[in-house]
Amino acid sequence: MGVENGVNDYTQDGTVDLKGNPVRRSKRGGWTACSFVVVYEVFERMAYYGISTNLVIYLTKKLHQGTVTSSNNVTNWVGTVWMTPVLGAYIADAYLGRYLTFVIASAIYLAGMSLLTVAVSVPGLKPPRCVETDMADCKKASTLQLAVFFGALYTLAVGTGGTKPNISTIGADQFDDFDPKEKGHKLSFFNWWMFSIFFGTLFANTILVYIQDNVGWTLGYGLPTAGLAISIVIFLAGTPFYRHRVPSGSPFTRMAKVIIAALRKWKTPVPTDPKELYELDLEEYAKKGKFRIDSTPTLRFLNKACVKTGSKDPWMLCSVTQVEETKQMLRMIPILIATFVPSTMIAQINTLFVKQGTTLDRGIGSFNIPPASLTGFVTISMLVSVVLYDRFFVTITRRLTKNPRGITLLQRMGIGLVFHIFIMMVASLVERRRLSVAKDHGVVESGGQVPLSILILLPQFILMGTADAFLEVAKIEFFYDQAPESMKSLGTSYSMTSLGIGNFLSSFLLTTVSHITKKHGHHGWILNNLNASHLDYYYAFFAILNFLNFIFFIVVTKYYVYKAEVTDSMEVLEGQLRGLTPAVTNQEESRT
Repeated sequence: MGVENGVNDYTQDGTVDLKGNPVRRSKRGGWTACSFVVVYEVFERMAYYGISTNLVIYLTKKLHQGTVTSSNNVTNWVGTVWMTPVLGAYIADAYLGRYLTFVIASAIYLAGMSLLTVAVSVPGLKPPRCVETDMADCKKASTLQLAVFFGALYTLAVGTGGTKPNISTIGADQFDDFDPKEKGHKLSFFNWWMFSIFFGTLFANTILVYIQDNVGWTLGYGLPTAGLAISIVIFLAGTPFYRHRVPSGSPFTRMAKVIIAALRKWKTPVPTDPKELYELDLEEYAKKGKFRIDSTPTLRFLNKACVKTGSKDPWMLCSVTQVEETKQMLRMIPILIATFVPSTMIAQINTLFVKQGTTLDRGIGSFNIPPASLTGFVTISMLVSVVLYDRFFVTITRRLTKNPRGITLLQRMGIGLVFHIFIMMVASLVERRRLSVAKDHGVVESGGQVPLSILILLPQFILMGTADAFLEVAKIEFFYDQAPESMKSLGTSYSMTSLGIGNFLSSFLLTTVSHITKKHGHHGWILNNLNASHLDYYYAFFAILNFLNFIFFIVVTKYYVYKAEVTDSMEVLEGQLRGLTPAVTNQEESRT
């Protein structure tokens, strides 16, 4: 019993407390620690989406920007928000650790939110009110006004770069992969993590958006700023319960060493016997709570990095495990590329989808629905779909496939990609109907309100939430699960990079299509007056793009192999240390 409550109570995955001491499962981590992280995420998401959901409306109505300009400013900013996590993950993994990186970034995040609240509150920091239908006829914001507003937005973006990749990883770190019970809990963690995200988002999409549209932007931005401050306090309150991982060096540097070493020895033949390759002693990994990864035949060229040539230079000789870690990160890149297009579709929710809503009849009795509140239906659909997926779909498919997750992560992502094809087909048909009604009632040229209920847009919002339950949850879990243990933050940042590039791609496509369709005297697909535009053509183009991307996804997943389970590898390592079993090859699991 003493051993059970003593030695075996310590985590085996190398996690420590803030002072670097080993931690006990009974004292730190688990759902107790995760509760602080999950509650933090509810408030933080309320803060972030309290800004981003209605941003296109503020840029249009208060800063007097047109359709293309306002939409691109939103997607460029959101793209930056999702790209900065790459830097945040690098700093966490290489230098400061996840906890300290997160705390510093939170202070920057809060500073940006506070400045943004000031920018929307002080009259001199925004142009005078304008009632013109065409924003081109309104007085534009001055350079100073734009500098303060966008300076605040991008300060906020820098802050999120340190919080986004680390907070979910901190949560996942609270479960020990080498304990079967805790490993089982982690399988559900990402589903409930997304649940907390969208719960906070729902509040932002409904209550905060209504306040911004009907009460004022000062209170509408002040509340999410206060929410962020509360979320940081909640996170810090959980400090005594967290498990931490020691920074293990720059993942980019380790990967660069492998690639450069392989290139420098490109003429060197790789031995047929993997035992002849360079590798550290088993005890080196055991002391750090890590496991050794044996050589695999995939990306065989990189194996040259661990061929012994007499030099001990780390830029000439790398261990087999280091090479295999690099392979794991590189193998995920084709999957990452396949997620760019659906991320572009998600960018339409807070831009063109919301802009469509401003042209429709928003009244339900005496109540007017804020257009950005429709994004709340994405949240509701997501929440319902995640619960149904976790409680019913997984239970049923698990019996058929014997897979603990029901279906593989890539299969789940594939279902989400199919949904995106269907969503854009529906959006195109709905927009065609809206344009038809606008023409019938003679409001095409005037840009007036189309006598059609805003609820006609609901299908595309609801389906987007269902798609997220498959694709977005699986994407986060996939990149975390398949990343090497020492590069988990970088792996998590892959899913965020996907959203970042998707938003930049949205800006590029919107600008390019708008420019091309206006050539040679044509009217153009995307104008400030949406009643005279052709978003139906634009959405149909997206449906075709999604279909082509799905074909690409099928091809790349056909050749992808999952990495070995960590728990199995650890059992092999323990056996080797005891002299009970010979080394075993790192068998890579089922193809999708």
